[in-house]
Amino acid sequence: MGSLVHSNGIRPEPNETGIEIGECESCVAKKTGSLAYLTWEELGVAVSSSEWSARKNERKSLLVGVSGYAKPGEIVAVMGPSGCGKSTLLDSLAGRLASNTMYCGRVLINGRKQRLNYGTLAYMTQEQVLTWTLTVKEAVYYSAELQLPKLMPKFEKRERADRTMREMGLQDCANTRIGGWGFKGLSGGQKRRVSICLELLTHPKLLLLDEPTSGLDSAASYYVMKQIAKLTRQYHMTVLAAIHQPSSQVFGLFSNLCLLSLGKTIYFGPTSAANQFFAANGFPCPDLQSPADHYLITINIDFDEDIVSGEIPSEQVINALAESYKSSEIYMEVQSEIATICGEKGDIIQREGSLQVNVITQCLVLSQRSFINMYRDLGYYWLRLTIYIGLGFALGTLFFQIGSGFGSINARVSMIMYVSSFLTILAIGGFPSLVEEIKVFQWERLNGHYGVGSFVISHAISSMPYLLVISLIPGAISYSIMGLQREPRLFIYFALVLFVSMLLVESLMMIVAAIVPNFLMGIITGAGIQGLMILGAGFFRLPNELPHVFWKYPMYYISFHRYALQGLYKNEFEGLKFPEYSGGPPTIDGGMILKSVLHIEMRYSKWIDLGILFGMVVAYRITLFCTIKIIERVTPILKDSPLSSAFEN
Repeated sequence: MGSLVHSNGIRPEPNETGIEIGECESCVAKKTGSLAYLTWEELGVAVSSSEWSARKNERKSLLVGVSGYAKPGEIVAVMGPSGCGKSTLLDSLAGRLASNTMYCGRVLINGRKQRLNYGTLAYMTQEQVLTWTLTVKEAVYYSAELQLPKLMPKFEKRERADRTMREMGLQDCANTRIGGWGFKGLSGGQKRRVSICLELLTHPKLLLLDEPTSGLDSAASYYVMKQIAKLTRQYHMTVLAAIHQPSSQVFGLFSNLCLLSLGKTIYFGPTSAANQFFAANGFPCPDLQSPADHYLITINIDFDEDIVSGEIPSEQVINALAESYKSSEIYMEVQSEIATICGEKGDIIQREGSLQVNVITQCLVLSQRSFINMYRDLGYYWLRLTIYIGLGFALGTLFFQIGSGFGSINARVSMIMYVSSFLTILAIGGFPSLVEEIKVFQWERLNGHYGVGSFVISHAISSMPYLLVISLIPGAISYSIMGLQREPRLFIYFALVLFVSMLLVESLMMIVAAIVPNFLMGIITGAGIQGLMILGAGFFRLPNELPHVFWKYPMYYISFHRYALQGLYKNEFEGLKFPEYSGGPPTIDGGMILKSVLHIEMRYSKWIDLGILFGMVVAYRITLFCTIKIIERVTPILKDSPLSSAFEN
């Protein structure tokens, strides 16, 4: 490597028209309120972790004094080696820093602190969260229905979706399922293009892209970024893209370059002036090497152990370049540009929430999409239906023609206990699919596609038909084989209790998925909660014998298994007579067994128990709504930042 030279006289190279690229259009042109001029000054982000807090109570700095700007119609490339702070910068600008971070600095839009709402900010993160059972066309169509303004006709939304898919080169795989969970669908690069497509639908004023070319070959990367650059100019979008190792052709599409390493700004300015900056500091780009590759190799510290004796350590190079940049003329021009943008105090970007589709439309679209997802995901309900049918036959053969003899009393009690408790607890098997649905919701929620209420209602609507089928078919099989009372109204009640219990378990597991989005931990947590409810339902210890602390108050009263158990007891025992001893005449009334032996409350009918269960379904769904809202506020996923989205229902 060459010697380190500090130069304060670097200026942007002039373009073909003789106008310096570093000059700002906003200096001479009036900004309009519909555009977003973004500035960030002295951003600092530090993270506290167990490793760092255990040693000297230190914090690890992810960003240190980072400043820059982005203007409409231009793309700012954020580059640097892995771990340099690219994603952290985008998270800071989007207001999505994690809860263990400390944040300082100033982020302004048009020189003002303001929130970006519906249709104004889109952020494509590294993690791709897509509904894997949908085809590309379905995913984009449904997203268009949710994102595009309510006044736009449906055929125009479809045309916008089709055009965006063509621009991302997805027309040939439009009818291919996205794929996942062992189902081969799109390639990683195609999934990345689908994610970009979803964010481009609304032509947002501010677009943040984290690794948009990851998984794409050089040709696909170029054509995708070329289309993004075209749309950026056409719709005057403000775009920042964190990008790894772009080709020379892709690199040439960027207006400005933000080069980071060790959380510091190595360079911010026109891409055409970066070569001059590195050359002036003793690191000229070889003739046959890509400039982007040269910059990244120069400021990478991951392989310092492999440097040859006599070479300058990379960390020393980085520190020298950072200091040189801060004393350069380019840095002064960047600061002047930021001051000019902030000084003009552009118009506040007006909230466009009134253009968003209404709650009814959101619920209809989400219900349809969720219904298709549930239908195509075999593990969501179809596997459970198969298992339940098998258990229905098993239960029926075990209690085959149960009769009304003396021994049928205990048999009925055991059978009802199994149906109300252990049969319903198996509904936790669909937890992995619930977690995937929660992830899709959280990603779309952060970008303001729809509200929490729409998601909660639509999921309940789309799941009900499947849960009803799971209740009716296995219930009819077991009920008929066991030879229980043949009156249709009794079977209807039996199936309704089973159905509402399934709804309750589904709602409970949705709450768990929102809090614990981990397959193993979520299943264990859900099973543990239901285990406690089953113990306090009044079967293993009769209601009058339950310890008052915890088990009687409150567990016995909040356990939905209690009401399912009581309702099924009343449904089956009322109207029957049983012998007092084996072989004796039927002299004991079923009501007496309910009251004296099982300690069942007889002050109200079984329909009250069923009504309480349906009321608990509503309460659980409200709890899910409140849980998601609390998580959004308590866990600062949406941190209080100038660009935090204030999506309201």
